[in-house]
Amino acid sequence: MDYEVVDTIIAPDGHLELLSRLEVSQLLDSSSGGLYRMFRNCSLAVLNRDVDLDDGRILMERYKHFDIRVIQVERGIKLELKNAPASAFVDGVMIKGIHEHLFAVLRDIVFASDEIIDNPNIDLDTSDGITNAVFHILRNARILVPSMEPRLVVCWGGHSISREEYDYTKEVGHEMGLRGLDVCTGCGPGAMKGPMKGATIGHAKQRIKNGLYLGITEPGIIAAESPNPIVNNLVILPDIEKRLEAFVRTGHGIVVFAGGVGTVEEILYVLGVLMHPENKDVPFPLIMTGPESARGYFEGVHQFIADTLGVDMQKKYKIIINDPALVAQELQAGIKQVRDHRKKIGDAYYFNWTLKVDQAFQEPFAPTHENVRNLALHKEQEGYLVAANMRRVFSVLVAGNVKEEGIRAVEEHGDYEIYGDAGIMESIDTLLTACVEQKRMKMASKSYKPCYRIMKSKRA
Repeated sequence: MDYEVVDTIIAPDGHLELLSRLEVSQLLDSSSGGLYRMFRNCSLAVLNRDVDLDDGRILMERYKHFDIRVIQVERGIKLELKNAPASAFVDGVMIKGIHEHLFAVLRDIVFASDEIIDNPNIDLDTSDGITNAVFHILRNARILVPSMEPRLVVCWGGHSISREEYDYTKEVGHEMGLRGLDVCTGCGPGAMKGPMKGATIGHAKQRIKNGLYLGITEPGIIAAESPNPIVNNLVILPDIEKRLEAFVRTGHGIVVFAGGVGTVEEILYVLGVLMHPENKDVPFPLIMTGPESARGYFEGVHQFIADTLGVDMQKKYKIIINDPALVAQELQAGIKQVRDHRKKIGDAYYFNWTLKVDQAFQEPFAPTHENVRNLALHKEQEGYLVAANMRRVFSVLVAGNVKEEGIRAVEEHGDYEIYGDAGIMESIDTLLTACVEQKRMKMASKSYKPCYRIMKSKRA
């Protein structure tokens, strides 16, 4: 099938007008792969408006002749696009929001390459160095505003949810917007779009004109979760671990809607961080919520947490079913505690420096079959490390479901084999089986074919 495409040249709108000759040459060097390929793939994802497509490989194959080039001119730069998706244009002119997102891609990829990865002053082998990198990327994107009061709510949840659950996310967003709360999500469709859509109406009713709708993503997932049109600030972190740290460092509270394995990964991340002994007194409102149809999902997650991390961890969050106003009220009250705590200890409102994020949650985890087989899935370690390794399991399943490299790896090497202690394996298998039965694992396919096998423990 042929898809309508457009050729065009665009200029930045008041930002990122200057790049060095070296930066331009790196982005033009298609033969080297690496930076150019990442820039091309992320740019194509931003241009894609097909919300029913959640397979990065299909997107790349659909527009395999797409190309994007940086043109250096006397007064700055321009982007030349060849065979770009026509849906990104109206009457031949690129939609403004997509135009902004496209230059955000260029900004973040160039900055991460030059100022983070290749910067000898930022040590990505240490925990503090990784946190410093996350801070610099967010600051460069002008996300961090020192004078702003705490009001940013991170919303997590699936990009493949029912209409009832999607409408519920809008209702929660609306209640948050009425209370002056901003929204940060993974920037895609479904539970990442609904809260933003609801908040825009709530903000409009309160005549709030500077509402923040922050989208945080990373190169491996952006093709499956292309930025929704409400996002007015887009940031691309280098990998999933830095993306997750950006959420908890910038957010003042988290609300979790029903989702699939990616949502479980996010839940395990934040709970694992909160489990660290140094964070025992850190207030951080965490609410899981949905309509009645999501009750079974959250009951399964609730039981999974008790079985794997302990019943005490159930005290770290609240589950609220079918009450959007109560969710917003609880968040507002929790964020007040966050503000009071930050003020008391002298921590910034815009970036949670004092939150301890252990290096086990920061180090990028390559979703190779060997790495998955060697995961330490047992309880003979600190509880937060159990959460860190289980988080990696679900991260791998996200890769196998929607990321281009993960899908190809499964096709080439077969299903991922997950080994661990019997109790943990049984809990993971029960939760994954429930996600499959509730049709929370895949969006584009009519049926889900698992990309994993639960194995018996290899440990003596």
